[in-house]
Amino acid sequence: MPSAIPSITLNTGATIPAIGLGTWQSPKGQVRAAVFHALTETPVRHIDAAYVYLNENEVGQGIRDAIATGKVTRKDIFVTTKVFVTFHNRVQQSLDESLKNLGLDYVDLLLVHWPVGLNPKGNHPLLPRNADRKFDVDPSFDLLATWRQFEAAYRSGKTRAIGVSNFSAPVLSELLSQNISVIPAVNQIESHPFLPGPEITALCASRGIVVEAYSPLGSTGAPLLTNPIVKELAAKYKVPEATILISWHVNEGRVVLPKSVTPERISTNAEWVQLSKEDLQTLDGLSNTYGLKRVVKMKWGVDLKFPDWSDKPVAKL
Repeated sequence: MPSAIPSITLNTGATIPAIGLGTWQSPKGQVRAAVFHALTETPVRHIDAAYVYLNENEVGQGIRDAIATGKVTRKDIFVTTKVFVTFHNRVQQSLDESLKNLGLDYVDLLLVHWPVGLNPKGNHPLLPRNADRKFDVDPSFDLLATWRQFEAAYRSGKTRAIGVSNFSAPVLSELLSQNISVIPAVNQIESHPFLPGPEITALCASRGIVVEAYSPLGSTGAPLLTNPIVKELAAKYKVPEATILISWHVNEGRVVLPKSVTPERISTNAEWVQLSKEDLQTLDGLSNTYGLKRVVKMKWGVDLKFPDWSDKPVAKL
């Protein structure tokens, strides 16, 4: 089993480790130790964070703890954070607050968390709602204007690369059709064998945009681990089921971001194997057998132009 985690070259010329540690839903009081374990006891050198996760302080503490051991330096670690939807017109402010939370001078990657804007002066700093309890969408949101702020953040040196997250193919195409000076380096999306996303993956590949996969095991409870075909492949390669799902992404040139705060699972999630072409094709086609399944569904109140799969069979997790 390969122990080294490969890196992928971004359109900036920088490299990003193909396996990272996700910190979404990582509980306070546990994420600091999780980051520390990943950086000191496994080959992981990539930490994926976000302002809205409300745990950046602990993520930063874990990074500093790891650096203090002498096992890693700041330059060894690839750190991502994201600008949330209520900061669509305050990108630099969001970045500065994240840097303060993390205790860092710069991040390696800054992402547009969702292609949506909520009212920055609403009744909640992150998720403002109207009287009908629907999200308070800001009608002035302009994706191009937001991206211009990202380009300025990139030029400031406080982030080494900029990218997007949760962008469907139509939304990303719309951004790319504008007169932008910096092409997104990555698009971080939900991706697993029940949501392979061939259209968005092909679009990203055509423009040199790296795909990052979150919820690679099917999100909370890791439901894909019980799929019979995944279990068969795990037995064939004599590895845990999670390794098969992680390896699918690594083998196909994507970044994968499994999340855990359990030391044993963090260590396991840092491992990958070379899968045969035939087995990769089997995983590519898994949704044809079991149906398509999107786990993360945010009802923002705007059309993000994700494919309508309401008439397709539901995946048997």
